[in-house]
Amino acid sequence: MPVALTNQRILIIDDDSSVLVSLALLLKQAGYASVSCDDPQQAMQVLATQEIHLVLQDMNFSLQTTGEEGLALLADIKRLYPALPVLLMTAWGSIALAVRGVKLGAADFFTKPWNNTSLLELIRATLDMAQVVIPGNASRQVLDQQFNFGDIIGEHPELLKVLATIGRVARTNASVLILGESGTGKELIADAIHRNSPRASKPIVKVNMGAVTTSLFESEMFGHVRGAFTDAKSDRKGHFAMASQGSLFLDEIGELNRNDQVKLLRVLQNQSYQAVGGSKTEHADVRIISATNCELAELVASNEFREDLYYRLNLITIRLPPLRERRCDIPLLANRLVAALVNSYGMEPVSLAPSALQWLGSRTWPGNIRQLKQCLERTLLLVGKPVLEQNDFLFAEQHEEAQGQGMSIAGMTLDQVEKLMIEKAMEQYQGNITRVAKALGLSRFSLYRRLEKHQINISELDDGEQR
Repeated sequence: MPVALTNQRILIIDDDSSVLVSLALLLKQAGYASVSCDDPQQAMQVLATQEIHLVLQDMNFSLQTTGEEGLALLADIKRLYPALPVLLMTAWGSIALAVRGVKLGAADFFTKPWNNTSLLELIRATLDMAQVVIPGNASRQVLDQQFNFGDIIGEHPELLKVLATIGRVARTNASVLILGESGTGKELIADAIHRNSPRASKPIVKVNMGAVTTSLFESEMFGHVRGAFTDAKSDRKGHFAMASQGSLFLDEIGELNRNDQVKLLRVLQNQSYQAVGGSKTEHADVRIISATNCELAELVASNEFREDLYYRLNLITIRLPPLRERRCDIPLLANRLVAALVNSYGMEPVSLAPSALQWLGSRTWPGNIRQLKQCLERTLLLVGKPVLEQNDFLFAEQHEEAQGQGMSIAGMTLDQVEKLMIEKAMEQYQGNITRVAKALGLSRFSLYRRLEKHQINISELDDGEQR
């Protein structure tokens, strides 16, 4: 049964008496009961004798500032009370330490000095998530019975933690920040959050913030009315309007410049906006999901990202593990990706030999799942065998390296570069127009026009099969 607000007790652990007093007062004003203590031993005694629903824990309890005492306390708490959520307190200069804590099981972290409103929102969301019943160490099968994670492949414990967090947070309206290296699948996580939320029947609108220019930011995000500026020939809906009652996924949020950060913050604070050139105020009924491959808190610390916007975006933070940290998932991913690639190209079924799976599992994959997919696709198209083995991947890798070394564009015109790219692709895919067009990102019709333009001869049937 959900615990009523007045019955929720929060343990505050900090050796600074001013912090204990400030947090206790804030929690009391918000309707929470609290217990304060200033050292790890006392904290463990409280946990053993009282019912605690959330822990706010500092990282240091002595003159040392390494944070090792805090990490040790966190480990003790999670070992004895694995379901108890812990929020870590840290200074801006110790963000890397707090991130270590999150990887060791903390629900999240907040910085000193804190923003009262943002901290209370984080506390409320963390407590709400804790009340969504998901069995401890739930298997992938159990999670799949409770939620729709169909597009996410893997069974590694770190991935299962991510899926459990999605299950807890999806049903709330909390803003979510997804962190992870490039290629780890942040967009798939955003899709899963939306798909398992009450907003699932409405659209999820995706925006690459790094591709939105400052001059068009307001028009892209909020829309414009006819005549608002020279090229405004008609009214245009912005991304907020298109995502109304649904979710708005702001990818590469760390790329947003500070001027546009102010404009986005204003909408998130006021929950309203106006189209460019319009006078009508629109309600911004969207759930914000954002993502970046950088540590956004570090951008705040270096004054590259607004602290107030950061608090609006990261009420809940989800950190995706890189592929090298969940190697046991590589065979699952590889087989699933190969099946999808074979289907997209209309090829006969292809399988991966044990030697191939072992080789794939031994790689570090700095580009993560995206790089793995590219490797599989390249080998699949170059080799063309029903069973791919380790040597096939080595051959494709050497072929790619040779192609890269043999291709120089110094002193060439744009037309010459285009012709060279087409010729290389025609050679790589043995004149198969369908594969060449897909590799170059062109339609078959566009490729034919370029072949004619550059007078490149082909001996290929219209249906894409070799003579």
